[in-house]
Amino acid sequence: MTPQQIDLVQSSWEKVKPISEQAAELFYGRLFELDPSLKPLFKGDMKEQGKKLMATLNLAVTSLTKLEDILPAVQDLGRRHVKYGVPDESYQTVGEALLWTLQQGLAEAFTDDVKQAWTITYVTLSNVMLDAAHESDAPTPAAG
Repeated sequence: MTPQQIDLVQSSWEKVKPISEQAAELFYGRLFELDPSLKPLFKGDMKEQGKKLMATLNLAVTSLTKLEDILPAVQDLGRRHVKYGVPDESYQTVGEALLWTLQQGLAEAFTDDVKQAWTITYVTLSNVMLDAAHESDAPTPAAG
């Protein structure tokens, strides 16, 4: 990510934070619309889940300039998602729902550059999560 892309993500996030509760509702509504099979994975209070989502996004966005500091937490999140039964394909659906939500919340401020910056951010973080989720899938080297 370039410094300009990081700035675009962080500055656009500042505009989303005041409407974070509505953004979370939009996000989950869109996610379940895109893939209703994901709804059973969320067993708790959805308002609380929305708060967790927004807190996680806030941490990720505010840490983009020092990504190495949050990589262990992102990797742990990926490992936990395996335990929750989250299928790999859902990462793409989540990204689509996130971009749609940002577009709704930011309206005309969701420019092509902002969309590209958020896409790179999401792909970067979701790839770290997926890699961590599949660590145990890797064959162990044979003892020599």
